[in-house]
Amino acid sequence: MEKAHSLLLNEEVCGQLGEHQKAQFIFEWLSFLKKLLPAADRADIKHNQKRLVEQLMVVLIGSPGPPTRQLLAQCLSLLYRLGDPFSASLAVDKCNDIILSKDDSPSFLPTRLAAITCLGAIYEQLGRLLGNTFTVAVGNLLKMMKNAESQGRYEIMLSIEKILRGLGVSAVPCHRDIYKAARFCLTDRSMSVRCAAARCLLELQREAVFLWTSELENVATLCFRAFEGSNYNVRVMVSKFLGTVLAAAIVPRQSVKRTSFAEAMELLSGGFLRGGASFLRASGDMLKGTSSVSKDIRVGISQACVVLVSCLGSEWLEANFPALVAQVLELASHPRTTQTASDSACSRRCVSFILRATLGTMLGPKAQVAAAKELCSLVGKQKKALDAPVSDCSMETRLNVADVAASQHTLVCVLQELGSLVQGLGSSADSLLQEPSAGALDTVTSVLLHPSASVRLAAAWCLRCFAVALPAHLSMLVDRCGERLNALRGSSEAVAGYSAAIAALLGAVQHCPLGVPHAKGKVRILAEELLRSATQNSRLSIHRTQGGWLLLSALMTLGGAVVVHHLPRVLLLWKCAFPLSVQELHTERSRGDAFTWHVALEARAGALCAMKSFFLYCRDLVNEEVIDRLHTPLACAVALLTQSYGNQIKNVATTFRWRLYEVLTLIPPKTYEGQFNSQLVSDLTVVENSVSSGLMLLLPFCHPNDMSVLGPPVQDTDHLFLEEQVFNWGLGSLECDPFTICKKSLDVPVPLPAACPVGIAAAQLFGVIFPHIGASRSIQILEQFSECLKQLKGPRQQSPQIHVVSAFCCALKHLGCSPNVLVSEHVCRLGLGLLLRALESSDDLLRCTAAEGLARLVQVANDSAFSVSTMQISFEKLKTARDAMSRMGHALALGTLYRYMGGIGSPQHLSACLGILFTLSQDSSSPEVQMWALHSLSLVIDLAGPMYHAHVEPTFTLVLRMLLTVPPAHVEVLQSLGRCLSALITALGPDLQGEGPLLSALRTSCLVGCAVMRESHDCLVQAQAITSLQQLHMFAPRHVNVANLVPCLCVNMCSSYLSLRKAAVACLRQLTQREAVEVSDYAVTVGCDVRPSDVTIKERGLEGALFILLDQEMDPQLRQDIQEILGHMLSSVTVARLSHWLKLCKDVLSVSADFAATLRADVNEREDEKEQADDDSIFTCKSESSSPFINLRCSTRAFAAECVCRIISQCENGDPAHFHMALAQERRLQDSTTEQDFLVLHLADLICMAFMAATDHNSQLRMSGLHTLLVIIRKFAAVPEPEFPGHVILEQYQANVGAALRPAFSADTPPDVTAKACQVCSAWISSGVVSDLGDLRRVHHLLTSSLIRVQAAKEVPCQQYNESTTTMETLAVLKAWAEVRLTKHSTVEESVGAGLTGDGLLKLVQADLPTLSRLWLAALQDYALLTLPQEYAHWLPAAGGAFYTAETVDSARPHYCSAWAPILHATALWLKSTGFIVVDDGPANLSRPVTPTSMGQSTSLASIQSPEDVNTDRLHLILGITMEFLCSPHSDAQMEDIISCLHALQSLLDVPWPRSKISNDQALSVELLSVLHRLIVTRESASIQLAVLELVHQVVCAAQEHVKEKRHSAEVDDGAAEKETLPEFGEGRDTGGLVPGKSLVFGALQLCLCILVRKLPQLSPKLMGSVPGHSMQPQPLSHSDCTLVSAALSILSDLPSVCSPEGSISILPSVLYLVIGVLWELVRQEPEALLSALLSVALQVLRVLLSSPMAHAEKSQHAWAHLLRCALSTLLDFWDSEVHSGVNEVSLLTAVTIFLLSASAKVTTVSSLQTRCIAKFKGCLQSKDPVVVSRTYQLLQSLFQSAAADVSVPFVQALGGTLVEHLQAAEKRQPRSTDEVQAVLEGVRALEALVSAAEEEHRAQLTAVLLPILISFLLDENALSLASLPALTLHKCALQDLMRIGPQHSSIFKAIMASSPSLKARLQSAVKVNQESVKARSALGQPHCKTSPSIQLKTNFL
Repeated sequence: MEKAHSLLLNEEVCGQLGEHQKAQFIFEWLSFLKKLLPAADRADIKHNQKRLVEQLMVVLIGSPGPPTRQLLAQCLSLLYRLGDPFSASLAVDKCNDIILSKDDSPSFLPTRLAAITCLGAIYEQLGRLLGNTFTVAVGNLLKMMKNAESQGRYEIMLSIEKILRGLGVSAVPCHRDIYKAARFCLTDRSMSVRCAAARCLLELQREAVFLWTSELENVATLCFRAFEGSNYNVRVMVSKFLGTVLAAAIVPRQSVKRTSFAEAMELLSGGFLRGGASFLRASGDMLKGTSSVSKDIRVGISQACVVLVSCLGSEWLEANFPALVAQVLELASHPRTTQTASDSACSRRCVSFILRATLGTMLGPKAQVAAAKELCSLVGKQKKALDAPVSDCSMETRLNVADVAASQHTLVCVLQELGSLVQGLGSSADSLLQEPSAGALDTVTSVLLHPSASVRLAAAWCLRCFAVALPAHLSMLVDRCGERLNALRGSSEAVAGYSAAIAALLGAVQHCPLGVPHAKGKVRILAEELLRSATQNSRLSIHRTQGGWLLLSALMTLGGAVVVHHLPRVLLLWKCAFPLSVQELHTERSRGDAFTWHVALEARAGALCAMKSFFLYCRDLVNEEVIDRLHTPLACAVALLTQSYGNQIKNVATTFRWRLYEVLTLIPPKTYEGQFNSQLVSDLTVVENSVSSGLMLLLPFCHPNDMSVLGPPVQDTDHLFLEEQVFNWGLGSLECDPFTICKKSLDVPVPLPAACPVGIAAAQLFGVIFPHIGASRSIQILEQFSECLKQLKGPRQQSPQIHVVSAFCCALKHLGCSPNVLVSEHVCRLGLGLLLRALESSDDLLRCTAAEGLARLVQVANDSAFSVSTMQISFEKLKTARDAMSRMGHALALGTLYRYMGGIGSPQHLSACLGILFTLSQDSSSPEVQMWALHSLSLVIDLAGPMYHAHVEPTFTLVLRMLLTVPPAHVEVLQSLGRCLSALITALGPDLQGEGPLLSALRTSCLVGCAVMRESHDCLVQAQAITSLQQLHMFAPRHVNVANLVPCLCVNMCSSYLSLRKAAVACLRQLTQREAVEVSDYAVTVGCDVRPSDVTIKERGLEGALFILLDQEMDPQLRQDIQEILGHMLSSVTVARLSHWLKLCKDVLSVSADFAATLRADVNEREDEKEQADDDSIFTCKSESSSPFINLRCSTRAFAAECVCRIISQCENGDPAHFHMALAQERRLQDSTTEQDFLVLHLADLICMAFMAATDHNSQLRMSGLHTLLVIIRKFAAVPEPEFPGHVILEQYQANVGAALRPAFSADTPPDVTAKACQVCSAWISSGVVSDLGDLRRVHHLLTSSLIRVQAAKEVPCQQYNESTTTMETLAVLKAWAEVRLTKHSTVEESVGAGLTGDGLLKLVQADLPTLSRLWLAALQDYALLTLPQEYAHWLPAAGGAFYTAETVDSARPHYCSAWAPILHATALWLKSTGFIVVDDGPANLSRPVTPTSMGQSTSLASIQSPEDVNTDRLHLILGITMEFLCSPHSDAQMEDIISCLHALQSLLDVPWPRSKISNDQALSVELLSVLHRLIVTRESASIQLAVLELVHQVVCAAQEHVKEKRHSAEVDDGAAEKETLPEFGEGRDTGGLVPGKSLVFGALQLCLCILVRKLPQLSPKLMGSVPGHSMQPQPLSHSDCTLVSAALSILSDLPSVCSPEGSISILPSVLYLVIGVLWELVRQEPEALLSALLSVALQVLRVLLSSPMAHAEKSQHAWAHLLRCALSTLLDFWDSEVHSGVNEVSLLTAVTIFLLSASAKVTTVSSLQTRCIAKFKGCLQSKDPVVVSRTYQLLQSLFQSAAADVSVPFVQALGGTLVEHLQAAEKRQPRSTDEVQAVLEGVRALEALVSAAEEEHRAQLTAVLLPILISFLLDENALSLASLPALTLHKCALQDLMRIGPQHSSIFKAIMASSPSLKARLQSAVKVNQESVKARSALGQPHCKTSPSIQLKTNFL
């Protein structure tokens, strides 16, 4: 097809193709030409125009198909517009000739249709350039229409529409003729012709003034006739035309007579009441008392009314909505619209649709509040009109039935719309209740006394909507209605109305997260009273019975937590509602009249409904005991089914059966097994069943994939609420089943009359019990079904067949879920007969259900022979059947049969199916058969999977051929072709990415097919094209032109058809997942408007359009897709377009202007004037520029706030400059060309947006705003202010933050908002932003007031919300205070930042600490009890805890789980600060004085506890909570909570008293270490592991103190003389055994081992396959690793001191192994600063171990000496075995020295070890590294000075001579570096130490050696001036040493000087030079004063 991409048609290639390939080639060429012409050069176009025209004309006369002729017309018209237009007249003449041709053959029809299409397109493009030739063209078209078939009429209307569009006002001469022709087409039998005529008239009315002046009434009548018998598309187009014409008449575009809105509505009302009939016929119908108005007309008129208001605009509606409401409500109350219940329901729904689509969609929040007030006033007027006759006693004004009937429908519509408005407004509707003049609640409540049940129920539903929108009023409304019900119990209307209102309000609790007080469950008492008093007054019996059971049904919706407390009484009520036994039932049957039975059945039906509600909402309470107690009532209820009732109580008997069937469906079938009776079968086969209910029953059993063939009734449309009326699917009303008023639904329930749902319930019950009945009984029932259907013929058969098929399908569905149930062959055959008969039904839905049933039957049978035989039946039927119904049904069966069998597995079977379906799909004589066959083909493609690849090519050929030839009027066929194309793309899948001619051709076929469907006028076909392109993009993205697709999607996104919008948005969602940036750029090229706003994509980008669409859409899936698109775009393009996104979000959030006024009202209540002035300044943050968005909903604005948080999160993962003001400013200055943008530069906008959202009147938006503010504080708290060093950037927004938080702490704020605000408060105080205590006091005051409010709430429980909300708010406040306390603690420790110091924060917290501490402890006790396992639930206090009630345990538990950790840490810090000394001064301010000191005890016992007991309880409370949390296996536990637990334990162990308590309890300490060990193993966080080690160290230290104290006590008690008999203290005792699991030392050792092996795996031979010292090269350690290893080593060093001498011997090998191993691994790594510190720790640990008292204890000294010798030997072995040069010899030698200095003589005096140690020293002295030599000298010095004689003497003897030799050799090899000088000097120090350590008789000899060495380092005067810096340094140091040592050994010194003149001369020369140097420096420093040197050097040593 690439050869088709040229300006001229490649005729050579085209001629070589077959017929079908040629058509595809031409279509591809025309598609390319359409894109090429606008971009081509005009000169090239003119040059090739003649040849192009010729080629296009050849295509024109070549019988092109519908899509081709559309493209041909577009290309031809474009060619003349862009090229030479003067030759267009020739083309017009050619088209006219073709149109007037006498050839009427079918083969010539496509050419004539193409000519018609081209004619219209040419005039559309050229218009007036063609002169007056249009009159001839229009005349020819109109002349041809008289004899044209439907396709011709369709194309003529579309062509005339284009002509009118192109000519504009110039076509006025033809307007009348066109109008006359269009009138006939508007009532054409073809629906496509009607649509085309409506489009033509819509274009005509733009210039034809007479349509909306003189002909207005005729046009309206014509449209009414067009509505009759129409389909959905016709109603949409005609209503659009009619509404537009009426709008033009009201607001004319020219200076003509204006039609008033009332006159326009009168025209619509006339059609609504009389239809499209003539006056005489309508009058006759009125006289007969019948109505001839079809539902089609009324639905169409309703849509036209909405179009009318939409054309007039939202501003007009805001000004005139009272008139609209008044006019529309007249339609609902007119007698002609309320003659039957069906008419009433239809009329009410039409009126509701008009009001919902106008008031609920077009008005903004403020206008909606005004509209709600108007509706309230209408309700009040209607109520007064009804109350006036009641108060007047005269007969003339007495209320009659007609008045009630007239008002009831009006009130129902008004109340439902009022409820919908309020529910949509949410908390914004609060102003409606705050205004006394509106009196909304009083007005609605007054209607509960209306005589009509429908009005009472509508009022109850309206109150429920108020409660959902404003949960704060829910509890009050329940109380008010309960009081009124008690007061007016003698009125039947009051009983019915108020009980319905209470039920509706209780049902609203499901939508109110904050709930209602638990006491509202006492409605059960009210219900019980109604039921008890029902028999006292026969006039009120039925109403009280219904009301009582309605209240109980509503009570069940509150859930098991509430119902469990009332269940015993409810079970008793259920028992009393039925006979006590079946025998009593038999006695009862012989008694009672009709009224008595009516009341009894009503009561039992109500009881059954309450049971149903119980089983639905309280599943956790359903157990065997409850079912057993219900067995007898249900058995009696089943027995009552056999009772025969008269016609008087037929309806209530039907209701009773319905309720019973519903209940039996919800309980296990074994409960009533064996009680099955024939009543169920008769209910399924009764002829009187409603067909409409049957159709609704079939929908759940029809597969979703088959819904597409059912047409608009089940498809997504904006008018679905209205369109259901046409098909009799939604003709129910609330009064049909008042019990639905408490269901969980936000839409008004529309239950059907009882006769309809009883069949539905019977079918569902049949499906449940069928798998559990015997085979013989199953066969008998199915035979009975078959016999019944055989006896019925014609229309009488339809309803029973629907119910039987649905029941059997339901049974098959349950059988498929019960694999253990076997189905006999006979049952399968009988079921097959039922389904095959339904498969040939005339009802589409029944056929779909039968096909689905066949698929499930094959699944249940699980027999290949049965499957083949079933398929063969369809094969044979399709070969012989000629009727369309049979062929459609069996064709569908071919595609569905293997749906549940894993797909088609036989290639032969697949080929056979395809052969038949290919044949059926090409049967153009029956488009319906084509549609069903193609749909079945798409199912076969899906089921075949990879097996279908062999048939892909012929299927593509078929689909493309049909797409290019099917007439556009057959949209159902085109939709099925689209589904086939999608299935083919899915079947090919990723193979579409491949290369090769075949795959390339298949991809081209996909693209061509999608292009054909995109050109269709039908929205569903276009949606299918988009879906196919979306699939193609998923599998082969590079082959889809996104640049062309995105503009198309943007246009369709603004479509008026919901299905097209959903497809476009879904495709955009997929595109933005991968190519968000490109999509955003391509979308800007589109200039279409997003309906109905005037904001274009080009102005605000795709993001702005999506926000508007999000605000307008109501479909949940569509809204979710839009939010995901915005989320993907945020993730991809936010950083690059930061300003754009922030501006967009700010515009969305700033739509409402109410926030400033709201806050100004709060300003007057502030305490000081300075605070008021500061907070007033924040109101300037609002932008004065007008926002491009208007009337946005609060949910949209809340999503914008969420987007702001996402933007911040996105920037957090990007450039650090986003959160650094100085860096951001610097970057912008450095690179100003790229316009870099950073988030910190927009901080003011972020604060402003958060402020606007947080101060709104809508609770959802306030929560989003507070969360945004919290995110801003957390992210920007540490950002410094570059202009003011020492300050942070958020300091300037203190007033904004304070003002944003203040409204959240008002008395009327919901608790969840206050809880969120507390979190923000604590974050603000903890952030350290505020540096002034006075500034912080404002926010601190909010927390203080909340604390007071929390304490007051305990005295006066919340009357608005559930008690758990008080728990939530209380814990939020306590958590906030705890976080502030923790901030104070961390600030004291760190003392960093610009915020307040710890002392400042302490002042804020200190005053409230006594109260807070008690509340914290109470909260911790509650949490401890609530976290107990279920088996300990009886330990929970019967009255609840400190902050929760017994009824709200489950709902309160999550709040405790989110708040306990900071409270625990803060409590531990408080206890640490008091040292466990301060005891509570008094009880906390709680209504139930439950304190942590009374856990599990009575109050009296708790009051006499000693301080020791109180503190012990507190310690155990904190330890228990911490241990339970740390040892729990929750993998999702927050790291912050774990850290809080560990820090809390550390705080406790910092205090001596709890430290002693824990150390005294060995088991507790061991358990704690075990928990910490598990934490180490499961958590990789370094901070957690370090905290664990610190805590372990504290536990070990506590054990040390404990052991030391016990030893000291024993010594004091027993006396010093008896020490030998003292018992051994410490672990191990006398035996030395350490039991795992009971030993603290073992646990600590195990934990340290875990850490060391993790960080240094070389320590574990099993891990490394070797022993330490022979392992692979170690990996470098990080800073955190070094810290952890250091902590573990420190713990190891303390373990021996916790043991007894024998115990220390047990652990010493392990400890030494680890310490020596760590030391060795460290010395093998590259020396770094981190490792140096860690080495120091390791060496220190080694020193501590070697000097341990246990090494000298009598019982352990020998063993210790042996082990230490082994350790030293091991260390030396490691050193000897190392072949690498990277070992840190200095550290190893230091370790050896530590052994020599710290270990006992038994360790160090072993000759073999001494020899090896001396060798190591010698080796180091021979090192070429002066640093090593220097450190070796230092270690020798320490040995000479500190070691014992038996240790040091061998080293002196072995190394003394070497030391002297090295020093004497230093003179010859003059030091060249500072390190070498340092080595020489350290050698001198070592020799000096040797001199000092020598005995007196040898000291003179050694001194005589030392002094010459020092003198040899001196330089003479000549060499001094030329010496290097190291030599000079050595000279000076040697001279200083001589000055110091000489006087100490003067005699020896004098002797040396005397014996060696050269040494004396050298020394004197050096001294002289030094003195001269000192004098010179003194003279230079003080030139005018001569002073003597402070140090006098001696020069005469003799």
